[in-house]
Amino acid sequence: MRVAVLSVHTSPLAQPGTGDAGGMNVYVLQTALELARRGVEVEIFTRATTSADAPVVRVAPGVLVRNVVAGPFEGLDKHDLPTQLCAFTAGVLRAEATHEPGYYDVVHSHYWLSGQVGWLARDRWAVPLVHTAHTLAAVKNASLAVGDQPEPPLRAVGEQQVVDEADRLIVNTEYEAQQLVSLHHADPQRIDVAHPGVDLEVFTPGDRAQSRRALGLRADERVVAFVGRIQPLKAPDVLLRAVAKLPDVRVVIAGGPSGSGLANPDGLVRLADELGMSDRVTFLPPQTRDQLVDVYRAADVVAVPSYAESFGLVAVEAQACGTPVVAAAVGGLPVAVRDGVSGVLVDGHDPGDWAAAIDGLFERGPDTLRTAAMAHAASFSWAHTVDALQASYGRAISDYRSRHQRAELPVRRNARRFSIRRGIRA
Repeated sequence: MRVAVLSVHTSPLAQPGTGDAGGMNVYVLQTALELARRGVEVEIFTRATTSADAPVVRVAPGVLVRNVVAGPFEGLDKHDLPTQLCAFTAGVLRAEATHEPGYYDVVHSHYWLSGQVGWLARDRWAVPLVHTAHTLAAVKNASLAVGDQPEPPLRAVGEQQVVDEADRLIVNTEYEAQQLVSLHHADPQRIDVAHPGVDLEVFTPGDRAQSRRALGLRADERVVAFVGRIQPLKAPDVLLRAVAKLPDVRVVIAGGPSGSGLANPDGLVRLADELGMSDRVTFLPPQTRDQLVDVYRAADVVAVPSYAESFGLVAVEAQACGTPVVAAAVGGLPVAVRDGVSGVLVDGHDPGDWAAAIDGLFERGPDTLRTAAMAHAASFSWAHTVDALQASYGRAISDYRSRHQRAELPVRRNARRFSIRRGIRA
């Protein structure tokens, strides 16, 4: 099998925590690698963002990343990318045109921009389109953080079009499936659930003291960590305001400004100063996977206070390292975290409630949840994710062929009658 994966607005090779790179990047790359291990060939199409990007990058046996030139390399915001979809689509179609017809078996698009391209590729190549939204404009707009900008109407319209056109829709959780049905009137029979995974060979428990030494943290202090993009949606400010109420607790923030956070890149630093806790906050740049392991191991607790989260890979990665999680009870986080077992879920974003939840976890003893956190994370793996993806691909291909075989017969009969009539007229 060959799968054409579309990821227009962000490359799977980009460093998570920078720009628009986050959990989706991890998802696209890790599922591609797992598919390739099973003998599936994967070609990932993404937009080139620097002149240094090679046209084709072989990531691993069976996995290619094609950097398509579409618009200027730098300076394009994600909201400007719809203007470049035509150029991107042309690049995708030209790459396929170098092969024999029927080269790809299925198209899998990620995020609504990719779905727009996938919709055209599906019709051109006569193969099914499988789509993963990752986030929905209506969901984000319903839970905006203070100072955040709503998603534009253009995106909501584009998402509806993709939902209507896709042969199958893949979601992270059952809750997300319900949102697709209620918000976009999706056909429940075309929705498949595939929980994201975690690399259980990379994210493992380890020596906390050693990890703290690597990060320059004291061995005896209480540490809460935040990992992710610095933007209002992810709510790192809520964590700072909560910890300001807790003496002798250090916060580690690992990530870079993104989205609407780019308008105020030093906002968290200034907030820490205003709260009088600058000496208790450690800021780290976006971390590689190996560096993230040290952050998770060094922390007593990892916080995920997002206003919206389709799943929450950070929560699962942290638990795989044996670190319990305090998370907002939104989106897919109640699936990623077992409330009271592998961590604690918090309703709302009141700093007082978050301070109480974090303090309560410290009083209970974070290490008492360590074993349960690891056990819960172990139920998520990229192998399980890809099991679900392959099943969805199989259903998409089977349904697509069945529909088109039924449709072809009357078309051929009509074409034959028309040619006979033309012959009579001649």
